Amino acid sequence: MLPSRRRLFTILAGAAGVLATESLLCSVLSAQFAPQPIPSPHAPNQNFPPGLDGPDQKPGSDNKSVDPKTREEIRADIEKLYELASELREQAGKADLNVTLPVSVVKEAQQIEKLAKKIKELSKG
Repeated sequence: MLPSRRRLFTILAGAAGVLATESLLCSVLSAQFAPQPIPSPHAPNQNFPPGLDGPDQKPGSDNKSVDPKTREEIRADIEKLYELASELREQAGKADLNVTLPVSVVKEAQQIEKLAKKIKELSKG
């Protein structure tokens, strides 16, 4: 009777091993070959935050369109900035910058900085 019990336990252990291996292989294979959903062309872009109407898009707001008056003001400020920078270059070339920095050079640089900030703010809109 002892050999028949061993044989029975061996058969049961083998069957349990086969069943465990089969379920493991089925779960691995089904995960690999699961069909991937195809995104709809009408689905919202996932790079944008979710919302009812999608990303904010106003029909009349074009980043390229700038008020003509603002555009002329920017052009005039850029010309003035160029002139100030040229003057500063001339003053720096005349003065001995190794010894001391003249006050006029510092004030000119401050004017240039303010004008550059103004142009930057106007460009942002």
